[in-house]
Amino acid sequence: MKTLVTGGTGFTGSHLVRRLLSRGHQVVVLDNQKGIVHDDLVNLGAEIHLGSVTDRELLRKLIPGCEAVFHLAAAFRKVNLPNRAYWDVNVGAMKHLLEISRDSDVRKFVYCSTQGVHGNVKNPPGDENSPIAPEDYYQQTKYEGELVAREFIEQGMDITILRPTALYGPGDPGRFLMMFRQVKKGTFPFFGNGQAFYHPLYVENFSDAFECCLEKPESRGQTYLIADDRYYPIKEIVLEIARIMNVDLKTPHYPFWPLYTVAAMVEFLFKPLPFEPPLFRRRADWYRQNRAFKIDKARRELGYEPHIGLQEGLTRTYEWYKANGYLD
Repeated sequence: MKTLVTGGTGFTGSHLVRRLLSRGHQVVVLDNQKGIVHDDLVNLGAEIHLGSVTDRELLRKLIPGCEAVFHLAAAFRKVNLPNRAYWDVNVGAMKHLLEISRDSDVRKFVYCSTQGVHGNVKNPPGDENSPIAPEDYYQQTKYEGELVAREFIEQGMDITILRPTALYGPGDPGRFLMMFRQVKKGTFPFFGNGQAFYHPLYVENFSDAFECCLEKPESRGQTYLIADDRYYPIKEIVLEIARIMNVDLKTPHYPFWPLYTVAAMVEFLFKPLPFEPPLFRRRADWYRQNRAFKIDKARRELGYEPHIGLQEGLTRTYEWYKANGYLD
């Protein structure tokens, strides 16, 4: 079938595009930047358009003829990004995409939301019915995007909402790369006891979930948390990275609240500046907040099963980082 993937040159989207192409689908990609995979995806057969999901005229050109739309593009977390930018991309563009998809008779629409709509899980593990408690404007607008999707579900559209946990894998430019780089230094400081839960999601497992949504009519109008089989204390993940890298790691522990206080001060000082602060409250919260979920619903209704576990996923990720010079 012909499909549209928004955010398709990014980390998560590019893995999905490769998967769809490997299945023989015709894939149209919309992203606002080339990323490091643009040429590879073109060579594999993707039709790539550079532009914004807020561009209605461009959407009207790309969506007609598509049977499925996978919406992964988002204004992601940047401390100094204005709230309006989050709203325009994560909420306003969502409505435009759905309106044009409805009018173009798109058969299936899958929206990539986030586990972050649940905030800190106070009684882990959580599930799809856990309280909605976004802790920043990015998470808030991702949930508002879900509410827009609900409006169109009520109109009869076949829409599925996915809430992925902590994505990682080859090409990941974010949290896991920072962990690998810190482990390489031989010391990984922990602020607090290191026992907060973190729920990884290997990126190829997430691509499996997108495919399940296409194949299972039970997914119509449903919301699913998508994650790997297990969640872990953050220290356990860090120690597994050290084992894979063959690093004799020191893990000193320090109090959490001094770090959080400094993070708040740094965030405030960098507020008027045009670049990202080196430390901010959301980054500090990684040491204390629980992200742990059950995936029973996705298993039961989608037939989703995460086939790649933590050790294999981290090993593949490490090998990709090494091969591409990210740990030099």
